[in-house]
Amino acid sequence: MNKPKTIAIDGPAASGKSTIAEKLANELGYLFFDTGVMYRAVTLAALRRLGNVRDEQAVTRLAERVWIDVRPPSKDDGRKADVLLDGEDVTWAIRSSEVDAHVSIVSAYPGVRAAMTRQQRRIGERGEVVMVGRDIGTVVLPEAELKIYLDASLEERARRRYLENKSRGMDANYDEILENLRKRDEIDSTREVAPLRIAGDAHVVMTDGLTIEEVMQQVRKLAHIE
Repeated sequence: MNKPKTIAIDGPAASGKSTIAEKLANELGYLFFDTGVMYRAVTLAALRRLGNVRDEQAVTRLAERVWIDVRPPSKDDGRKADVLLDGEDVTWAIRSSEVDAHVSIVSAYPGVRAAMTRQQRRIGERGEVVMVGRDIGTVVLPEAELKIYLDASLEERARRRYLENKSRGMDANYDEILENLRKRDEIDSTREVAPLRIAGDAHVVMTDGLTIEEVMQQVRKLAHIE
């Protein structure tokens, strides 16, 4: 059986999709494409060229003009991929605290999401890509050869995020994390533009109680690499 050339991995927040997608991409020698970097790149462009991100129409027009590309990492400096904004390497610039503080505003603009979907699709159609997000199998790459929906209970996801934060030395309150994830789920699943949902032809992998390796064993079988 041939390996799928385009793989879409979706799922709710803290479901482990980025971890699994990156591991799968590395094993296949494919591009690991976390679509969130696209919204960070637009946010960076808006901050640089517009001075703010509050003018939805102006930010949308900018998103429709900029050229964003994501390619395999060209440097061994910890990056998971190269992110290019109109030809400039902005891989680390999009991780600034200023971008962190504004990206949620930009990513909520419907016009920006539509523009980024077109660019994500362009990159995905090159093939040999594992693309991760919340609307990849339903909106961005509906023709993906393999669609996986990673899921876990709200409580399991909150537990993982709690342990992750603790391991990084961050303050962590389980109940607060649980409530934040509950709110995030509601926003993601009820938004008008590209809501989180399971594609009809996606393989659902429930990860409650499973280690990363146990999840990978299931994913490898779906991708025909085991």
